[in-house]
Amino acid sequence: MGVLGINRRNAVYTLGRNPRHLYPLVDDKLATKRLCREAKIPVPELLGVARTHREAQRLVEQVRAFDSFVVKPARGAMGNGILVLEWREGELYRGPRPFAEADLTYHAAGIVSGLYSLAGHMDVAMVEERLMIHPAFGALVVDGVPDVRVIVYRGVPVMAMMRLPTVESAGRANLHQGAVGTGVDLATGRVIRGIQHDRRITRSPDTNADLGGFEVPQFRSIVDCAIRATEPTGLEYVGADVVVDAEKGPVILELNARPGLAIQLANGAGLRPRLDAVDAWLESGEVDRPRIAERAAFGRGLAADTRP
Repeated sequence: MGVLGINRRNAVYTLGRNPRHLYPLVDDKLATKRLCREAKIPVPELLGVARTHREAQRLVEQVRAFDSFVVKPARGAMGNGILVLEWREGELYRGPRPFAEADLTYHAAGIVSGLYSLAGHMDVAMVEERLMIHPAFGALVVDGVPDVRVIVYRGVPVMAMMRLPTVESAGRANLHQGAVGTGVDLATGRVIRGIQHDRRITRSPDTNADLGGFEVPQFRSIVDCAIRATEPTGLEYVGADVVVDAEKGPVILELNARPGLAIQLANGAGLRPRLDAVDAWLESGEVDRPRIAERAAFGRGLAADTRP
């Protein structure tokens, strides 16, 4: 079926196509944010940063004017350490549980200490604006904001997956935390099928809404945004996570140099035929520096040709 395994992904694509000295551009969310801003690609607004424990104590002062926001580690992984605070009620923020300002300081200090970082090293706590869910997702999600991951290979989109936060995942769109992954047809923007904990599902576990046939809003803009965001990194095999904000439209949430392989389960299709087709197209001599629109169109054609 052309399934890409983890060993081949690491040897041929993650290591073979992504120079290691460029990894910090995507492993560090602050670096990614700067890169996207310089390229005029929309990103969530940065509200506060704490690089030391002393700054973690002052972080509360930086965000006191905001009733809702997201706290996350700059170099975290798998959704660990992300804290979504949705509104303020008196002296308490409402999130997975009520949070006082002292709790927020404690959480930021844990991030700075490296509690959630990729290698356990000292990290940076960052606070971003909380993006607002697009109304089209209302039937599928009761908590959190969905995102769309697009795998971009050598500038060509090859596969897409929508990630739906659930009650189990505490509003985080991360499959490891219990979010739902749905394959999205690159050619049409429609959901193909869904998975949760690597098992196929047909309905939202929270709303019981049918997942099949759901059309992702502004999908072509999402794909274009993903392509544009990966270009300045210099990396050739990247996962771009895009959120459709209710007001701003597609916004880059983060980039990943080691995107997971569950996207193949969600799509019911393997990545290898699409990756091979991109190599053949770009090395055929028939195209010379194809524009974003041409690459997006080629990706849509790949999806149509390899549809399960």
